[in-house]
Amino acid sequence: MFYFRTLITVFCVSILTGCVAPSGGPQVASNPRTENPPSRYNPPPTKPNKATPSRSRPNPALEQQIADLWRSFPGKTGIAVRSIDGGWSIGHRADQNFPQQSVSKLWVAMTVLDKVDQGRISLSDSIRIGPEDLTLFYQPLAAEVKREGSVIKSVYTLLERALAFSDNTANDALLRHAGGPDAVNDFIRRSRLGKIKFGPGERLMQSQIAGLKWNQNLSQGRKFYTARANLPIETRKQALADYLADPIDGASPGAIVNAFDQLARGKLLSPNSTQLLQSILKRTRSGPNRLKAGVPSDWEFLHKTGTGQILGSVSTGYNDVGMMTAPDGSRYAVAVMLGDTTASVPERMRLMQAVTRAVARYHRR
Repeated sequence: MFYFRTLITVFCVSILTGCVAPSGGPQVASNPRTENPPSRYNPPPTKPNKATPSRSRPNPALEQQIADLWRSFPGKTGIAVRSIDGGWSIGHRADQNFPQQSVSKLWVAMTVLDKVDQGRISLSDSIRIGPEDLTLFYQPLAAEVKREGSVIKSVYTLLERALAFSDNTANDALLRHAGGPDAVNDFIRRSRLGKIKFGPGERLMQSQIAGLKWNQNLSQGRKFYTARANLPIETRKQALADYLADPIDGASPGAIVNAFDQLARGKLLSPNSTQLLQSILKRTRSGPNRLKAGVPSDWEFLHKTGTGQILGSVSTGYNDVGMMTAPDGSRYAVAVMLGDTTASVPERMRLMQAVTRAVARYHRR
């Protein structure tokens, strides 16, 4: 890849977590070791979708603006927009695989909720998390485990932590409870979600991307960062290049917006689980200046971000995907995925904001 030739002299790299640390953190009770939420989630009554008939084709001006945004942005960029109520889609590299990073937490959550719908697990199930279960990068649960020795969390609480706060340890705990990566990939296949893969879990995936072999000691403090920084730069470059060429957690923007379409239509989960998942995603705290910042204040928005590792000036797996709902009830699924880019963080955010702002601007026009 062209930019790796510019990194010959680089030996110290910038680091981004596998998911962005949101402002603030989850509010944790002072010393609860167990939690017992209701076994069923009782969401508020659903507002009927009052969307008036949507246009059957996208506005040509919207198509042109999305094309211009995609064309002008540096690096490998994928954009997909789908009108859930109108049935039309816009896409650029929409069928190509991109690294998901923490976007893949969506499929873990759906797999868990599918098993709840089947009666195989419960939202009130208790899961123990100890030092042997810690992962890396953003994991607020690690501080609790360090303080308490181990903690017990309900499935309900872990869903909130994994999605709204993007806690990697919470997500891996849910992954184990759901049956592991095979169970998630089975859900993806059964649901016919298309070009979406789930990787081996946070620890194995992130160490592979870095060029390291995982051992649990790397979850302690900054040991992972130190080990990664001590690798030869050529090892780092090759491992990252291999990942980008065929992401082990790859998904296409088009498949992701179609998954949101199916979720919104109630085709993936029960009404109860659908509403629970959407309610948590509305409380997502990561990425407030990505897609969300372009959504008008009188629209509803739910989303999940993802952020990969950095090598030198190259950022990878910088994503945001979600669903925006207009005041009239019309819904749009949006995915912006940056496989690799040298653009600054503000530039990436402006791209994402411009996409959702354009969707809102041309709604009903």
